[in-house]
Amino acid sequence: MKRPVRVMIAAMAAAMLFTAIPLDTDPLLGVGPAFAAVNGPVDPPLFDKTQGGGTVRVNVVTNRRADLASASAAGETLVSYDTVPMVTLRTNHAGLQQLNSKPGVIGVSEDIPVPATLDESTVKIGSSRAAAAGKTGAGTAIAILDTGVATNHPFLTNRVKTESCFSVNDNTYGSTSLCPNGTAQQDGPGSADADTGTCATLNGACSHGTHVAGIAAGNGTGISGAPARGVAPGADIIAIQVFSKFNSDEYCGPGAGPCVLSFTSSQIKALEKVLALKQAGTDVIAANMSLGSGRWTTACAADPRKMIIDSLLTAGVATVVAAGNNGYPDAVNAPGCVSSAVTVGSSTDDDQLSTFSNRGPLLDLLAPGTSIVSSVPGNTYAGKNGTSMAAPHVAGALAVLKHAYPTEGIDGLVSRLATSGTPIVYTGASTPRLDVGRAVPPYTPGTGWTFAGTADYDGDSHFDTIARDDATGILYLFPGAGAGHSTRTRAPIGIGWQNFTFVGVADYTGDGHPDVVARNNGNGNLYVYSGTGGTGYLTGGAPIGIGWQNFTFVGVADYTGDGHPDVVARNDGNGNLYVYSGVGGTGYLTGGAPIGIGWQNFTFVGVADYTGDGHPDVVARNDGNGNLYVYSGVGGTGYLTGGAPIGIGWQNFTFVGVADYTGDGHPDVITRNDGNGNLYIYTGTGGTGYLTGAIEIGNGW
Repeated sequence: MKRPVRVMIAAMAAAMLFTAIPLDTDPLLGVGPAFAAVNGPVDPPLFDKTQGGGTVRVNVVTNRRADLASASAAGETLVSYDTVPMVTLRTNHAGLQQLNSKPGVIGVSEDIPVPATLDESTVKIGSSRAAAAGKTGAGTAIAILDTGVATNHPFLTNRVKTESCFSVNDNTYGSTSLCPNGTAQQDGPGSADADTGTCATLNGACSHGTHVAGIAAGNGTGISGAPARGVAPGADIIAIQVFSKFNSDEYCGPGAGPCVLSFTSSQIKALEKVLALKQAGTDVIAANMSLGSGRWTTACAADPRKMIIDSLLTAGVATVVAAGNNGYPDAVNAPGCVSSAVTVGSSTDDDQLSTFSNRGPLLDLLAPGTSIVSSVPGNTYAGKNGTSMAAPHVAGALAVLKHAYPTEGIDGLVSRLATSGTPIVYTGASTPRLDVGRAVPPYTPGTGWTFAGTADYDGDSHFDTIARDDATGILYLFPGAGAGHSTRTRAPIGIGWQNFTFVGVADYTGDGHPDVVARNNGNGNLYVYSGTGGTGYLTGGAPIGIGWQNFTFVGVADYTGDGHPDVVARNDGNGNLYVYSGVGGTGYLTGGAPIGIGWQNFTFVGVADYTGDGHPDVVARNDGNGNLYVYSGVGGTGYLTGGAPIGIGWQNFTFVGVADYTGDGHPDVITRNDGNGNLYIYTGTGGTGYLTGAIEIGNGW
C-alpha cells in the first residue's frame, strides 16, 4: 500500500520473470507489456500487432458499467465481469480503432499471460513468538490466487475451505484450461486441486500454489519431515486456480513447454470471487498474488486490476503481491505497482536484499524469500526462491494480526507490520523487513480462551475441546482427532457466555449427547445446557441447582455409579470436596456428600477413571509443590483415597480436562502450557502411573 499514491507514467516494455524460481537456477526472461497510451486509450503496440490482419485479447476499461455495451461492439466478448466496468474482447485492427475513439473507454491493454513470480523463515519473522502469544490467524481466511493447491496435502489438512478455477481456453494463444472439468470456470470442491486433472500431469508446473499456501498457513505439527508451521497455522485457505496451460515456444520459451501462465482477465475474475466471498460473510483478510510482469518505477494507475484491488481494500481485504525477481533497483512488476496493493520484496536470513528481488519506493515490505521450504504436490516438501515466497509471509502475518486486533482495518494492520519491522536500507530506499512477532501483543496466561471441558460432543468417537472465546463470549467446539493436531476448525455452539463459570461437559440429561454444565455468575445458579450432537448449538438452560456462588468446580462424571453424571465441587468456605448427585434429565442435583477434606490449596484438572478400576477419580495439582496427583474414587459417596503423584512441574499450566483423548483406553490430561499458549495431551498410562509424552494438539490458546 503505497503512500502517497503516485501518478502513473508510461513504462518501457521490459523483461518479465518468474516470481518463483527453483533453487540454483537462473531466471527465465520474457517480454513484458508496454502499458502506455499517449494518443488514446489503446496501448499503441496493439495496433502494430494486429496490422497484418491478426486478432488480440484486450482488457477494455470504461468509465462506467453503462459504457460496456458500446465498447463490447468492437469485438467478440470473451470475459465479462460482475463488479468492475471492464470487458475482455477478442478484436482486430479495426476494432482497436473503434475503441480508441469510443466515448467512455479509458484503457485498452492486451490480456497478456504472465508467470508465477519454512522453518527458518517463520522463525526469522517472529511467527513462533506470535504463535506463543496465541495469535495464529484463527477465524480468518487467506485467498491464494495461483496454480491451485494440493488440498489433501498433510501440511494443509482440513485448511482449504473454498475452491474455484478461472482458466482460459484460447486457441489463438495456444492456451487450455487447467480447471479439472476443462471449462473456463469451475467452482466447488476439487476445482483448484493441484493434485488432480491436467495439473497432475505437468511434472511440477503446478507446484507453486501449494508452496505458497504452505508458507501462508501450513501446519506441520506431528508430521515427520514437515516444516513446523506456516505463518498463520490457524487460518483457512481459499484456493483459486488462475493459470492456464501453454505449449508454444512463444510463451514458454524455446523447448521449455509445457508451461503455465496467468491471464489478467483470470486474475480479475478471481479477485471478484474473493470480494463476493467477503461480502457473503467469509472473513477473508488477504488475497495473495505471487505473479506478475513489467517494469514500473511509479504507481500504475491505469492497470485494469486496480479497480478490483481498490474495492477489496475498501471491503477490508489486502491484495498482497510479489514484487518480482528481475533484480530491478528501482522498480517492481505489475500488479505490485498498483497503489492499493501491498507489495513485497525478498530478503535473506541475514537481512540483506535477495539479489533477484525487485526493490525501490514502491515496495511496502520485505520478507524472507530465499531457500524457503514448504509443501508441494505429492505430499512432499521442497525449497524455492523468489518474491513469490516472500509475499505469503505477509499474507499470513495479516491473518495473525487480524486475530490479535479483530476490529482494526487493513490500513492499520499494514501500518503495524511496517512500523514493527526491521528496516533494511539500500540504494534509493529503506523498506521494513517483516517481524510479526513484534507486531502482536504478548501472550498473557489466562486470557483469550476459557475451557468448558472435553467430551465427544460431535459424536465421531474422538474427544473434542469446548472453549469460550473471551473476547466475544462465543462458545466453540474444536473437533478432536485422536492424537492428531487440532485444526482449529471451530464450530460455534453457543453465544453470550461472558458471565459463566464452567463446571464440565458430560451427558447429564441422558439423551446420548454431551451437555455443558455451567454456573451463571449473575445469580449463582447452576444450569445444564443440552447438547444436540454434531456441531449443533446448545439448547435450553435448565436450572439444576441454586446458591453456587462459593464453589470451585472439579468436574462432571458418574462418581456415585448410578448411571447419572454428578457434579464434584469444592466448597470454598471450608475447603472440603463434595459430590452432588445427578438425577438424569434436567432434574436438580441432590445431596452433597463430602468425599474429601483440606482441598484449599489445589487446582483441579478433572474427574475420570484414571486408575482403571471402574470408579472415577479426581486429578488435581497441589499448588504448594506444582505436582499432579490422582485421588482414587471408591464409588457411591465414599471418600477419595490415596493421592498418587502422576506428574511434576505443573505450575505453569491451565487445565482443559481428563478424558481418553488418544483412544488407547486410558484417560489423558489435556492442558494449555501458559508459557507458550499451546494445547497438549499428556498420555495417561493407567493405574497410578505417571503421565507420559506431550503431544501438541493446538496452538494459540
